[in-house]
Amino acid sequence: MAVEGFMTQSIFKIISNTPLTSSVYKMELAGNCGDCVPGGFVNIALSGKFLRRPISVCDVSDGVLTIIYKVVGDGTAQMSAMLPGKELDILTGLGNGYDLADSGEHPLLIGGGVGVPPMYLLAKRLLAEGKKVSVILGFNTKDEIFYEEEFKKLGADVFVTTVDGSYGIRGFVTDAMNSVDYTYVYTCGPEPMLRAVHRAAKTSAQLSFEERMGCGFGACMGCSCKTLTGYKRICKDGPVMRKEEILWED
Repeated sequence: MAVEGFMTQSIFKIISNTPLTSSVYKMELAGNCGDCVPGGFVNIALSGKFLRRPISVCDVSDGVLTIIYKVVGDGTAQMSAMLPGKELDILTGLGNGYDLADSGEHPLLIGGGVGVPPMYLLAKRLLAEGKKVSVILGFNTKDEIFYEEEFKKLGADVFVTTVDGSYGIRGFVTDAMNSVDYTYVYTCGPEPMLRAVHRAAKTSAQLSFEERMGCGFGACMGCSCKTLTGYKRICKDGPVMRKEEILWED
């Protein structure tokens, strides 16, 4: 995995906070984001909330951190109402991130729903290394699709799947995998999708797990998963795990 950074607590200022779909928002923040890596995450303190909210890093550019989040509860609903200029207390440098050294010449990136954002910075970095990048984005329906054009503008080959067939390839992300020639797989999404990609991948892979986190930095053991070497903490030892080390629990 990529080398884990040191956790940093900083104040960020919101530049913009705009909806991408009816429930998914893109927030751009100015601040010290130099320790954010592809596959890593940040932990955001919210007024009146005991636990911080962990959100994946989508992009980092010239002192601007981009995150994309889905409104699923009171905390993210609170975030969706925030206006430019508001300051947020954020922990950065969390998570081990993806190891780009394993990619080969034709890496395949697979994101499902809110697992799409981490793929963006990863694609950006791999393309900068001269790799031919293919991306599969999976959604339930056309109305949920976001960031297809942004990946295309980077120069990636993009495939979109929808479960109901309302756009792109009908079915799941695994239904598009046979159409792509790839040397390695990077993925992030809900656990059922990760299980399916794990089974379908013809190469080795790195899987980033979505998990509810308590502390976000390994103290509470509340987000553990089973591996060949014992239980690992998603927030501290992950969120990225290698395909070969994962043991799926029934």
